[in-house]
Amino acid sequence: MARNREILPSILSADMARLGEQIEEVKRGGARVIHVDVMDGHFVPNITIGPPVVRSLRRATDLLLDVHLMIEDPDRYIPEFIEAGADSVTVHQEACRHLDRTLNLIRTTGAEVGVAINPATPVETLSTILEVVDCVLVMSVNPGFGGQRFIPYTLNKIRQLDRERQERGLDFRIEVDGGITPDNVADAVRAGADWIVAGSSVFHSNDPRQRVELMQRLAQEATLSRA
Repeated sequence: MARNREILPSILSADMARLGEQIEEVKRGGARVIHVDVMDGHFVPNITIGPPVVRSLRRATDLLLDVHLMIEDPDRYIPEFIEAGADSVTVHQEACRHLDRTLNLIRTTGAEVGVAINPATPVETLSTILEVVDCVLVMSVNPGFGGQRFIPYTLNKIRQLDRERQERGLDFRIEVDGGITPDNVADAVRAGADWIVAGSSVFHSNDPRQRVELMQRLAQEATLSRA
């Protein structure tokens, strides 16, 4: 099945004082989706942004907003993030006591449905819900902070998910988040990733627009090598 490979710049690593400007830079580089990391200081050891920032982003750009909730009790906040403008919402399997109910809440509130797993969480924990999600996000670092090194064994989890969707005839996309650089983006794509989140490697570069263009080209070349 032909799939679009997308580089998703993560605003976790952007200059918040120049956020609108930086989003325009990566848009000119070909980005069509912005990744928004939401952290609560409980599920992960960091605090980032809330619905007001998502609402401001929605006013500032027409790009898709991929909101990644690294928070406890996500059910409490999902409707507010979607009302603020999230196009897709991803929750963590590890944070959801009743995962099926949480995923259905996202669907019925009006966004695409995503589920994420941490590096040490087995893919098998998602087996029964793969039919009801639009996206599975594989964390390739331990969540909480940008700029971490990619964990190589997470490529095997991407390969496992890719095999399972083919064997079961499913159409969820595979997203990878953490430590992605121009040096390993092709590895992630060849393993089966469709959406590739890149934070510090984009926004900490000298030219975010050119970095997105480069990573998009590398992803496309890797896609052709899979054919």
